[in-house]
Amino acid sequence: MMMLQRHLLFLLFSIFGVEGTKSKPRGGQGQFPITQNVTALEGSAANMTCRVDFNDNTSLQWSNPAQQTLFFGDKKALRDNRIELVRASRQELSIRINDVSLADEGQYTCSLFTMPVKTTKAFLAVLGVPERPEITGLAGPALDGEVIALTCTSAGGKPAARIRWFRNDKEVQGTMDVSASGKSWTVRSSLRFQVDRFDDGVAYTCLVEHESLDNPYMTTEVLEVHYAPYVKITHSMIIPQEGQYFKLECVSRGNPIPEPVLWTKDGGDLPDAERMIVEGQELTITTLNKTDNGTYRCEASNHLGTSSADYVLFVYDPNAVGQHGPDHAVIGGVVAVVVFITLCLIILLGRYLARHKGTYLTHEAKGSEDAPDADTAIINAEGNHVHAEEKKEYFI
Repeated sequence: MMMLQRHLLFLLFSIFGVEGTKSKPRGGQGQFPITQNVTALEGSAANMTCRVDFNDNTSLQWSNPAQQTLFFGDKKALRDNRIELVRASRQELSIRINDVSLADEGQYTCSLFTMPVKTTKAFLAVLGVPERPEITGLAGPALDGEVIALTCTSAGGKPAARIRWFRNDKEVQGTMDVSASGKSWTVRSSLRFQVDRFDDGVAYTCLVEHESLDNPYMTTEVLEVHYAPYVKITHSMIIPQEGQYFKLECVSRGNPIPEPVLWTKDGGDLPDAERMIVEGQELTITTLNKTDNGTYRCEASNHLGTSSADYVLFVYDPNAVGQHGPDHAVIGGVVAVVVFITLCLIILLGRYLARHKGTYLTHEAKGSEDAPDADTAIINAEGNHVHAEEKKEYFI
């Protein structure tokens, strides 16, 4: 009954104002309520507080965005079990909204019933927590060369969440699509690529970031790629010699795992089953001899195809003199080249010295061709007569 009377007084004051009243101004008449905007996570609790500095028993009231009264003083007006009173006094009215939903977001009003009524708005922002991401697009194992598309989806975020992709530990860029779903947002990000055998076992991770999350949400899909086998042969020694123990290994990779490898020699079966032992992917020849020379092939298969690799075996005789012939031939060739270059240099140097020596003698003997004897030739030689003055030495 008291609350109804207060509402009627509020309406009368709003319509007719304060003219004709003889009451004195109240202590809170010149001030407005003080509120703060609030941000809360969906599903959590939000506290809404309204304060005044001075109040002479004037009531405070909280109203929701639909202008429905939640609390008038300490009296609850709306039947919503989620809303409860925290504190009610002359200077404060605090309420709590539990299990906040996106529908609770909006402008809330705190009213101070002075003449006229003073109101202040407070905005309640509700963050929608996005759902954990889900990756679609992998119905089963992919085939080598196939083009696949992965899509990561996260709904319920408000504001829209952000999606990032990682291939193992390296970030890759996807194509983003954002759509509204009521008051929340659904985010999708897609990757499209062609797979090969190197993608087998690669992890693709979708990471969702949002203001409501302390740590990002993540989900991971590991690719399985089926591909035909590929093989290579490794050997136990570089120069196999007669009498030695020799091993070949056929290293094969494939998905599904290849069937047991098949060893052949020169296009046929292995000729000596006692000395040539096959265990799994390995071929072991216990005692090498010259008859083992030839081309050995290993072959691996699965339902996607077959692959093979060859190894040419040549068995050396450890007692043969010419076994290291290739090394001696190389050394002999190098020595021959060095000798040839040295001879060429000697010839060129000899010709150079001979040419310059002849020029010097001819120059010195110039003018002596017509001399009757050697003494006259020396006297007439250029350099002893014409340039005699140039060779004089002066002493002071």
